[in-house]
Amino acid sequence: MANPSLYTCAGSRGLRATWAAEEAGTDIDLKLLPFPPRFKAPEYLQVNPLGTVPMLIEGDAEMTESCAIAHYLATKGNVEDLVVTSGEEDYPAYLDFTYHADATITFPQTVFMRFSLFEKEKGWGEAGEAYAKWFWKRLVKLEQRLETREFLCEDRFTVADICCGYALILAGRVGVDEGIPQSLKDYRERLVSRDGYKRAVARESAGPVAI
Repeated sequence: MANPSLYTCAGSRGLRATWAAEEAGTDIDLKLLPFPPRFKAPEYLQVNPLGTVPMLIEGDAEMTESCAIAHYLATKGNVEDLVVTSGEEDYPAYLDFTYHADATITFPQTVFMRFSLFEKEKGWGEAGEAYAKWFWKRLVKLEQRLETREFLCEDRFTVADICCGYALILAGRVGVDEGIPQSLKDYRERLVSRDGYKRAVARESAGPVAI
């Protein structure tokens, strides 16, 4: 059976999926696109009419949400402890932080990037800075959770760490690092020192850089 095909741009939210696959030992067919693909690779719209990345295709299954794809790929590998199951105490927290990563943390970052990086010539810099401050304020839940633990759930590294950790990694890349507490910078350092993360970045480096 063919491997799942993951369409993404290097360094984009799709890194969550590439990272999860590397941590889990899940074989994927990585298809790297220029950023933004809807303009620079218009043929991609035939694959994903939204023009967004990542996108995973496996048989009839099609997925476009990075955190969901990361969870899915983690379940297909040979490392069982990357996901938290319904019988474990931190299962609700695992679900919550995995969804929290994109809906609450990454969202203000993407708006900041649009106003302050991609469309700064339109004079929206002040609005972008407001979203940067919004992002910093929304880190409080992560900060409090990690006051007494190394990782978010079940005292081990999971997909929740991949999903939330990516937002912290992105912050350093796009210039909103100054408002991140030192404890979360330390947490980020623990994540990026992992071999699975390093392999994912190296694998994506073969394609055009998104940011």
